[in-house]
Amino acid sequence: MIQPKSVLVTGASRGIGAAIARVLAREGWFVFAAARSKAECDVLAREIAATGGRAEGLELDVGDVSSITHAIDRMKDRDLTLDGLVNNAGIAISAPLVHVGEDLVEKHLRVNFHGPRRLIEAFLPEMRRQKFGRIVNVASSAGLRGYKYVSAYCASKHALVGYSRAAADELAGSGVSIACVCPHYVDSPMTAASVQRIVEKTGRSADDARAVLAEQNPGGKLVTVDEVAATVVELMGEGRNGWLVELDGATSRVLERR
Repeated sequence: MIQPKSVLVTGASRGIGAAIARVLAREGWFVFAAARSKAECDVLAREIAATGGRAEGLELDVGDVSSITHAIDRMKDRDLTLDGLVNNAGIAISAPLVHVGEDLVEKHLRVNFHGPRRLIEAFLPEMRRQKFGRIVNVASSAGLRGYKYVSAYCASKHALVGYSRAAADELAGSGVSIACVCPHYVDSPMTAASVQRIVEKTGRSADDARAVLAEQNPGGKLVTVDEVAATVVELMGEGRNGWLVELDGATSRVLERR
């Protein structure tokens, strides 16, 4: 029996990560759905299995080195090759510049940059040995430009995009590809949290708050989790190395390709 290709999807308990896990499973990948809440990932894995896919839930805190090591050991225990990695887990905490501070910056870098970096570095030796690997980093439009009140988040996503660009140049011709997806505001739990903050601070209704965020997207509407998932799956399937794709709510634009 031919072994399926396996992929680790972080932040897979809900939202974008769960959508990516579902689509990759439909494409025949064995999906390790990982997040801090293993219980939620187990629910997703059972859902995938019920529709004919193959998946397993993993507990993983990308900001914790020991958690990363344990998750990778668990994957290796399944006797599957490490073929794909989707770095989707992330945090976004807003604060004005005068209240950011070193701790908040370090927290964003630990989760949004060092977590993906550590996972990539853990996967790369096997990927290079087998001359095959697919890595997609879910960054953000905040990795391309700046937004007020989220300077720490912007810094961490710029770091991830820059790292991805350099890695793509280094991996060219190796059989291992790395690409970045940079969506604007997505209709996801993270955006729902932003909506709630607007409601609490301004007294607007939730619908008005959502409309405010949607209007900030060039396309005038929120990006859907399925649009992000479809882009990730295409980048992985085609092995698009060095591609930087922006999703703005209306269009998908390839900003760079190497």
